[in-house]
Amino acid sequence: MPENTEITEAIIGAAYTVLNKLKPGLDEKLYERALIIQLQKQGLTCENQKQFDVYYDEHLIGTLIPDLIVNETIVVDPKVVSTFNENHIAQMLGYLNITGLKTALLLNFKHAKLGIKRVSL
Repeated sequence: MPENTEITEAIIGAAYTVLNKLKPGLDEKLYERALIIQLQKQGLTCENQKQFDVYYDEHLIGTLIPDLIVNETIVVDPKVVSTFNENHIAQMLGYLNITGLKTALLLNFKHAKLGIKRVSL
């Protein structure tokens, strides 16, 4: 299995490919679905909408559903927003905490230039 850096680079490359083909301005879910296809074409595994139980003091309090988990190591969250804000970063930190993973990528398809934010624990 490739290192996290290699996987991250492959994910970013796939996101650029998707944005170049679809162009900006579409719905978030369309980019997510296209990204899954592109990642699979590149030989990466991709789980979308995987559910994680959330516990507090051994009590189940709900379910967390990240958009994508790539190669069982990186949380990927495609967005269509003007700019990333502290809420997006906080959400990724929460996702990493619950999933036990170490790296998350926020990808913004809103503009002609792909927005990228890496979040790590």
